[in-house]
Amino acid sequence: MTGVAASANSSTGHSAADGSRRAIAFYLPQFHPIPENDAWWGKGFTEWTNVTRAIPQFKGHYQPHLPADLGFCDLRVSETRAAQAALAAEYGIYGFCYYHYWFTGARLLERPFNEVLNSGQPDFPFCLCWANENWSRRWTGSDADLLAAQTYGAEDDRAHIHSLIPAFADARYIRIDGRPLFIVYRASHLPDPRATTRLWRQEAQAHGIGELYLARVDNPGEDNIRPEEAGFDAAVEFQPAWAALGPPKGRSGWRRLSRSLGLRPEAATDRHNIFEYRELVERMLARSQPSYKRFPCVTPMWDNTARRQQGAYIFHGSTPQLYEHWLEGVTRSWRPPSPGENLVFINAWNEWAEGNHLEPDLRWGREYLEATRRALRHAINPPETVNA
Repeated sequence: MTGVAASANSSTGHSAADGSRRAIAFYLPQFHPIPENDAWWGKGFTEWTNVTRAIPQFKGHYQPHLPADLGFCDLRVSETRAAQAALAAEYGIYGFCYYHYWFTGARLLERPFNEVLNSGQPDFPFCLCWANENWSRRWTGSDADLLAAQTYGAEDDRAHIHSLIPAFADARYIRIDGRPLFIVYRASHLPDPRATTRLWRQEAQAHGIGELYLARVDNPGEDNIRPEEAGFDAAVEFQPAWAALGPPKGRSGWRRLSRSLGLRPEAATDRHNIFEYRELVERMLARSQPSYKRFPCVTPMWDNTARRQQGAYIFHGSTPQLYEHWLEGVTRSWRPPSPGENLVFINAWNEWAEGNHLEPDLRWGREYLEATRRALRHAINPPETVNA
């Protein structure tokens, strides 16, 4: 291992021996215009374009989600990225996991991370998750119009890992026992994942990075496959865990729920998939752990009606208190297999068009961040119970 990689571990590692957990928030870089989105969606398109178009689908439905402290930020601005990192660190977030988009050598939405890497600022830990899906108009409910396609091959695998060497060598890069963590969102899309992961490990070694720590995200159809069978060291849970949700409320179930909440039952029953956030929390806390190594994940809320006018997934009734209960429960029950594997993921820092963010909004302010800090502290040091 090179001196850079070796010294980086000491600056970005916390041991689980003291009960600590490293909370890592997924980070979406789509808050700045790029030529491709201008062509596909209209001049000046960013994620904010979707966010500001959202409207409530029924009485009591929380939409739109509008930003508070950081405003409608532009991720090309270094002061914005510094403010995000400072805010995350203040409330106990250990680092960001940036979504990374690679299409046979072409990068999309790469500017924010490239500037973080090249400038050395902010001084805040990070890792990367390769979002290796085709880009289509699925956001609008259609997969038919393909915008950017993924293709795979050994030479592309080699070029891809070479492009990541500067990030892996950075002192801020998140490591597990000295090994840079790299996550693949759709491992099942790789034609030969064992060949890909083997090549990546060999190339990282050859370039002085040392051994990689490779993880794949648990997605439906992949969550019964042991990561090591595909050449990975571990899995990362994704929330909401779609395959474990059960049926949405829709129709009769939604009508019963709507009556109990005093809502109009006819508004969204046939157009959207509606769940209760409270049920998600209860179901996930009761969910059994797999036999393989998997890092846990929680989500503060989820509602992607900003992207989908039909077929959205809405988790109704999220509150900071329910989210705190979930995060504290998961963090307390999670037993890292080794001191360095003390990661807990949060989905997400800034997925605004999925109604899925820790960044402050006009409705809740910093309450979800405050809940995050309390949950992480209480999971390790439970507050004293005062007898009445």
